[in-house]
Amino acid sequence: MEIYANGNKLDITLENEKNVGDLFKSFEQECENNDATTVGIVVDGKNITAEEFDSVSMQELSAVEKIEFSVISQSDILAEFNDESKECDELSSQLTELSAKLQSGKDRESNVLISALAAFLDKFCHTVTVSSLFPEKFGTMKINGASIKEFFSDFSQVLNDFEQAIEVKDTILMGDLAEYEISPRLSSISEAIKEI
Repeated sequence: MEIYANGNKLDITLENEKNVGDLFKSFEQECENNDATTVGIVVDGKNITAEEFDSVSMQELSAVEKIEFSVISQSDILAEFNDESKECDELSSQLTELSAKLQSGKDRESNVLISALAAFLDKFCHTVTVSSLFPEKFGTMKINGASIKEFFSDFSQVLNDFEQAIEVKDTILMGDLAEYEISPRLSSISEAIKEI
């Protein structure tokens, strides 16, 4: 049987594992020892869902040819947050110039910046979601003294207003929201990441 983690073939000697579930437990224990966790399992080319986990666990190891684990570690998440902090600072700075870009007819540059903001927020929210797998390390993260949920509850209204301003092409409101509402919040996100 072949075992892979994040696409890399592992050289593992099986000891007392009798079925697939025993292997899963051993692998997860090794992950825990290395501040990591399993986020996906593929057995013989089939993604294993939570509903299928128990039945697949009962299979004999001899009946399986290949198991692929997707693993994420605290250090992976920290590296992602660090990259996002730099991106955040850059976007925050650029958003203060959105009003001038809009007023001078630099629509293409403005659209690229708005798309970059949307992509960043999507990526950051994904990283936050994955970080919840390690509550002892990331569970106390605060942005401007608020929990992530509270922060985004407030921020989402600003983003909704921004989206509506884009739809009606209200360039003045777009510029004001970008400079005075969104940019400072991005700076707060960056500061929060740096405190992890």
